[in-house]
Amino acid sequence: MTKTNLARTLREPAELVAEHLAPASALPALERVAARYAVAITPALVELIDTSDPADPIARQFVPTAAELEVQPGENADPIGDHPHSPVPGIVHRYPDRVLFKLVHVCAVYCRFCFRREMVGPGKENALSDNAYRAAIDYIRSHSEIWEVILTGGDPLMLSPRRMSEIMADLAAIDHVKIIRLHTRVPVADPARISDEMVAALKVTGATVWVALHANHARELTEAARAACARLVDAGIPLVSQSVLLRGVNDNVTALSDLMRAFVECRIKPYYLHHGDLAPGTAHLRTTLAQGQDLMRQLRGRVSGLCQPDYVIDIPGGAGKSPVGPNYVLAVQNTAAEAGDTVMETRYRIVDYCGDVHLYPPETER
Repeated sequence: MTKTNLARTLREPAELVAEHLAPASALPALERVAARYAVAITPALVELIDTSDPADPIARQFVPTAAELEVQPGENADPIGDHPHSPVPGIVHRYPDRVLFKLVHVCAVYCRFCFRREMVGPGKENALSDNAYRAAIDYIRSHSEIWEVILTGGDPLMLSPRRMSEIMADLAAIDHVKIIRLHTRVPVADPARISDEMVAALKVTGATVWVALHANHARELTEAARAACARLVDAGIPLVSQSVLLRGVNDNVTALSDLMRAFVECRIKPYYLHHGDLAPGTAHLRTTLAQGQDLMRQLRGRVSGLCQPDYVIDIPGGAGKSPVGPNYVLAVQNTAAEAGDTVMETRYRIVDYCGDVHLYPPETER
């Protein structure tokens, strides 16, 4: 298997210019961006970028731009409210039966739209301290309502297989923890990191393991990425997807359909399509909710039910996720004559994926 090659990751604006990923004229602005937000593009993703296309959807996700220096009203360093729900470092307990466990604050690649962009990168700690880790495990152990632990960060698969094995064993040893879910971009960003050793580290007795893969464009699912995902699935680890709806990346029905089909081809069930969070300097990548709802309506009639994600928004302030897909059903009251009496009955107008309206139950001849 090819060795992981994170050592050749591009991290400095000058390197981006040298690789023709950004013009030399942009260097001063990019250096200001890099001083605030982490930059990293792995070789696997650099290879996917078409430098001749100024609107390349892979570049838009990972190559920094001066637009990130423009903070819009409403944007927030903690846009989904992690901090108010963090009882101890590393833990976010927003929902009763599950917690986020933020093990590390580093990623293989840094997305320009990341909602935790103020929490990773220059000047930030790379991982929880030993004391913080033990306090987080103690918190999970002492709260019997916690059924699922979601490993996130940063990217938990930046840890070594040895360390991952220790963490998985610690969590699986807690009786009430039945599900361990990992959120990761590594199979796309550095596929070779999903080695036999890493897969073995994720296999644990006492809990069921799921992996949520983040990808936003079908081109990210290269032959190597698909093989990395297959190593997980073949080992009995089910995969789901999460994506972010991004302007200029996947905000058209063809790109979105291709992405969801690619997931299903890889035995990855489409799970979440996130509306862009109000993270600082990300307005140039956000769509409107109306655009997202229209895309979901188009997707419904275009691809298999296997390919349908939930379109969700994380409510600013920490109230959690809410589905925001289009509403296909509107209740209406109809007047009907029955045995000489006038009664009210409820019917529904149902909108199909083409926008046509149908009455349910259908009207019948009397």
